[in-house]
Amino acid sequence: MKKLLYFSAVVTLATLPFATIAADQLSKDNIGQLRPAGTVSVSGAANLDDLQAKLGEKAKEEGAKGFIVNSASGDERMFGTATIYK
Repeated sequence: MKKLLYFSAVVTLATLPFATIAADQLSKDNIGQLRPAGTVSVSGAANLDDLQAKLGEKAKEEGAKGFIVNSASGDERMFGTATIYK
């Protein structure tokens, strides 16, 4: 019975839309019909991958479909900005 319960929970969670996935990182070549909608900034990232992930999360919070990183700096505590596109 427990196995059936676990299986149904996993299937249910796997079929839910992932609304918490961050916005996509874009390049100037693949903006398409999206328009700039502002900027976001984050700080305290451990490395570049962490910085991009945090910028993506912040962009998604703002309702953006994508973002382009404008700046990144820092050593142990990185900070950066990105333009968001809707």
